[in-house]
Amino acid sequence: MNMRTLLLAAGLALASALPAAAEKLPLSALSAYLNSFETARGAFTQINDDGTIQTGTIYIRRPGRVRFEYDPPEETLVLASGGAVAVFDPKGNSGPETYPLDRTPLKIILARQVDLSRERMVTAHDHDGSATTVTAQDPENPDYGNIQLVFTGPPVELRQWKVNDSGGGSTTVVLGDLELGPSLPNRLFNIQLNTRQR
Repeated sequence: MNMRTLLLAAGLALASALPAAAEKLPLSALSAYLNSFETARGAFTQINDDGTIQTGTIYIRRPGRVRFEYDPPEETLVLASGGAVAVFDPKGNSGPETYPLDRTPLKIILARQVDLSRERMVTAHDHDGSATTVTAQDPENPDYGNIQLVFTGPPVELRQWKVNDSGGGSTTVVLGDLELGPSLPNRLFNIQLNTRQR
């Protein structure tokens, strides 16, 4: 499936999720939704900056933890835990590449308490007739990039996000139906444990 077909399918899925008369969701409702769950699990499709496409399963444990487990033949694993993001590349022999979670826009939705109404956090709040899109940044460090979150509702559901990083790159993650509140073992997010296992 090429990127254009995938994007069209994702757009049609969003458009069919709600009647066209749906209204723009307020920031308070979006914050309440993100704060309503500690754990989540679901399928995702990732569209990379170079147009390549990957699929897999995402595991979220707020605050501060996420796991992107990519489907074969990919063997890449991305973990965020303990304030760090670790990228496990099967082609490398020196362990995972790590960098601070605080320097990524993803930390906004992994925060202990999400408050999209915080001053200078949201730079755009749009509605296209079926979905609400919010562009958010770290108010203290806007140079770290931003994240565009796409929601449908009511009831509110997070459908996709696009991370625009400080280097000018972008990555889009289209979510399947998220299962909220599953029991997720700590080992899923343990960077040291996963380093030893790979």
